[in-house]
Amino acid sequence: MSDYPEKTCEIGNLVRHPKLVAAARAGQKTQQRRDGVYAYPGETFELEGDAFVLTALERQRLGDMSDGDAQAEGYPALEVYKQVILSMHDGMTWNEDDLVWVHKFKKI
Repeated sequence: MSDYPEKTCEIGNLVRHPKLVAAARAGQKTQQRRDGVYAYPGETFELEGDAFVLTALERQRLGDMSDGDAQAEGYPALEVYKQVILSMHDGMTWNEDDLVWVHKFKKI
């Protein structure tokens, strides 16, 4: 492990929405952004019987997200990702300077 902070949640809660689980299992989702740390590189988790390994954990500003990042999250474009995230979190605003943890993973 590197100089990562303590975990704020369990790895099993990293990807939970059924559509996103399906996208990860199909190889269309390879990243998950969270406010906290759910796993460290090298840790594994399962989604409906498929095994995944966390390959990287990085800090990122929301304003630095690209369409490619949104696609790695399982969405067609950044604007769609923003709309979905804001609709899921009542009262949330999109602050370009907010920092999130990017959990990158792959199917094994």
